[in-house]
Amino acid sequence: MNAARYHRRQILGLGLGALAGCAVNPVTGERQLMLIDRGSEINLDREQSPHQFSADFGRVQEPALNDYINRVGMELARISDRPDMPYSFRAVNASHLNAYAFPGGSIAVTRGMLLELDNEAELAALLGHEIVHVAARHTAQRMTQQSLSSLVLTGVGQVVARQNPDYAALARDLGGLAQGALLARYSREDERQSDRLGLEYMVEAGHNPEGMVGLMEILRGQRQNQPGLVQQMFSTHPMGEQRYRTAVAAVRQYSESVRSRARHRERFREATASVRALRPAIEKLQAAHAALAAEKTGAAQTLAREAVRRAPDDYTAQVVLGTTLLAREQLQPALNRFRTAMELYPDEPRAHHLAGATLLQMDQPGAALERFRRYQKLLPGNPAMTFMTGYCHERLGNRQPAAEHYYQYLQSVQQGPQAQHARRRLVAWGVIQQG
Repeated sequence: MNAARYHRRQILGLGLGALAGCAVNPVTGERQLMLIDRGSEINLDREQSPHQFSADFGRVQEPALNDYINRVGMELARISDRPDMPYSFRAVNASHLNAYAFPGGSIAVTRGMLLELDNEAELAALLGHEIVHVAARHTAQRMTQQSLSSLVLTGVGQVVARQNPDYAALARDLGGLAQGALLARYSREDERQSDRLGLEYMVEAGHNPEGMVGLMEILRGQRQNQPGLVQQMFSTHPMGEQRYRTAVAAVRQYSESVRSRARHRERFREATASVRALRPAIEKLQAAHAALAAEKTGAAQTLAREAVRRAPDDYTAQVVLGTTLLAREQLQPALNRFRTAMELYPDEPRAHHLAGATLLQMDQPGAALERFRRYQKLLPGNPAMTFMTGYCHERLGNRQPAAEHYYQYLQSVQQGPQAQHARRRLVAWGVIQQG
């Protein structure tokens, strides 16, 4: 074990008296203002991380792959500066390049990112980096600096107005909570610390430190050649040329014997074989997302169809194709894709949400209500679903449950077109007063 980090851990046991609102950072041993305690970090994680995983099309449906990623991650977490956190690791189905950590230790890596990694050492570098964000309490620091009010979730699931100004169709990326909205934006200093300690963690765990250089080469190359693929990652993980150079210099400090350790390429490739088999489809999905972002819905639809042709049993491909069809108001074909997706992955809520939105546009509020109820059963806690449930009841003429859901929605969301609609109805029905 690294002697410096061992010393830091011993400092935590000295019984130093804590000032109100202050805590000892597990990594640095320094006192800092911290308004979020360990229990709050874990609770925030448990409440919010499932929404992000769903926004990324859910956990990959392959237990062996998730078990492999979790094993590599847990080996690193156990030797981290905060080994007592309830860490967990998984792959998610998103096609873009990203990895992220929630403050309680829930960590995910996307299929798009797994496609770019070459060996287990690079995976260890990636997971080690994310573990440091948890160990160093970077999210809690950002929350403290920005104040808790900055994390109030409002307007989850932005909407696009259609023919009826009181109803907004969910036309593009509508998994519920906006992708990335719950993740911390790390500073460059946070990233430097995560690179440095992540490297320490992976070496202590027996990995080849060259994996960190390999990871930085991937990120640097993708940023230069395909910036759209890593836009989400760099919005939360700032990347500069200096990070790459620093990693190279840090790795050179290790002995030749350490730098010649096995990188376990074959073991990694065996574990990720199913993802690599889907590379042609995932690359089409990456291009489809880029086209959607550029509002080129026709091109996006063509690309998504090609992804489905290459991988007809892929949940994400079906959802993305359905989303492009919905964006072009091809409602029945879109609904068919969402139904197929629900059959492929019945416990992932995103397709239920989109199917409900489509059914509403098809003037079938009763059927839509069933989809939204199913979503809420699978993934409770999304205010957008509370509003949509209320709206379905309103369309069905069920004023009392509509009012109850609108009132509940306004307890968490006060701004935006949905809040305005809910408030107007409650005023008109005499539930609340204007003002």
